[in-house]
Amino acid sequence: MNDLVAQLAQLAGMAEQGLWLAALVFLRVGAAVALLPALGEQAVPQRVKLTAALALTLIVLPAAPAADFTLGAVLAEVIAGLALGLGLRLLILGLQTAGVLAAQSISLSQMFGAVGPEPQPIVANLLTLAALALFVLMGGLPRAAELLVISYQILPTGQSPDPGMLADWGLARVIQVFSLAFSLAAPFVLAALLYNLALGAINRAMPALMVSFIGAPALTLGGLGLLALTAPLLLELWRQAMQAALAAPYGGLP
Repeated sequence: MNDLVAQLAQLAGMAEQGLWLAALVFLRVGAAVALLPALGEQAVPQRVKLTAALALTLIVLPAAPAADFTLGAVLAEVIAGLALGLGLRLLILGLQTAGVLAAQSISLSQMFGAVGPEPQPIVANLLTLAALALFVLMGGLPRAAELLVISYQILPTGQSPDPGMLADWGLARVIQVFSLAFSLAAPFVLAALLYNLALGAINRAMPALMVSFIGAPALTLGGLGLLALTAPLLLELWRQAMQAALAAPYGGLP
């Protein structure tokens, strides 16, 4: 009888340790799911996000090393999950920034601004929805689950990255994303600049001509044509950047 009680007590201790470990894994997975492209969008219901986080927790749990459930471990898990999710989310934000710059350049920043799940110009909404579909088609969600498993080799349970290295990593990511955003928006900005310079020269030569009534619709029409021509190339450049981020999401961290 005493042996049975001892075995039951041992099993209860193992079960309790497993539950605490599952809770730590859920913190890392939940923090990542809240920011991941496609799953972390505002249009996705909270129940769907919670279900996805629980399913991913069951997938990732066997790869997580044992650790004590402490306040430090909780913070470390949340930071690790946020680092993974934010590294991918920044690329979505970069594409949105490029869309906003392009919309402002072709005078579409105030038109159809309420269309879509987030209040942003229609060009940014169009590029974002296309990028999210591309992310799913390129296997981004299964790769994200794989990265959550691999993350325990880089940041084991309860181990938080060095704050200085984390700051350098975040700064490098932000610089990369803004560089990508300005590069993607460059054709629209340059085209709008040249067009406005030409309108200024025409207005200087013919002051009586109402240039703004002619130039603004032509600028928008030309911008839409430029968007139709360059959108595949912009999305391909974004896809390459996303593939690089999926290949090394924790680049620069120990």
